[in-house]
Amino acid sequence: MTEPSHDELAPLPEPTALPEPTALPEPTRPGRYVLAASVTLALALIGAALLVPVALRQAAPPDLSAVRTYDDLPVDHVDGRVAYDVTPPVGGPHAPAWLACGVYDVTVPDENAVHALEHGTVWITYTPGLPTAAVDHLADLLPDEGILSPYDGLPGPVVVTVWGRQLVLSGAGDDRLELFIEAYGDGHTAPEPFASCAGGVDVTGEPTTAA
Repeated sequence: MTEPSHDELAPLPEPTALPEPTALPEPTRPGRYVLAASVTLALALIGAALLVPVALRQAAPPDLSAVRTYDDLPVDHVDGRVAYDVTPPVGGPHAPAWLACGVYDVTVPDENAVHALEHGTVWITYTPGLPTAAVDHLADLLPDEGILSPYDGLPGPVVVTVWGRQLVLSGAGDDRLELFIEAYGDGHTAPEPFASCAGGVDVTGEPTTAA
């Protein structure tokens, strides 16, 4: 067999060009994402810590922890006006005649009302100008042994008082009013818990000594 001459040899193929190198993706920085996740988690925990107490307060039932207690109150009978330390008064020296139970649309003498407190009466006072619907609601809640009257200079819209105990309320719709009446409406804090405001004087303005 005859070998081909050099002139008859097939030309060598052209060298293939190498592909351009592909840029590798920039390596991720896991530390950056871990930090971001940590910050997000911390903010979420702070938010939860702030919101949970608020939710608990909103869900908590009303209680009587804000009731103020006054002990060792004198029970003397006096004539004329008395300068009481608490507004409205929770006890102390008072007129010989007690105020009759009921709903009053004008202010009543402290001295006669305090004598009613001595008998175990519940005294609900409200700021003058309270809406009529709110006053009617208070009247509906008033126990038989109770007095309802407006009062100037109260520390809150509504204040409920028995002898030696008092609670300032946010308004006529404050749920603590019923709790207070349930807890103290039996008159057990009064010096004469089995007496009554029935048969008292129906008086406004100056205190009276008349029975």
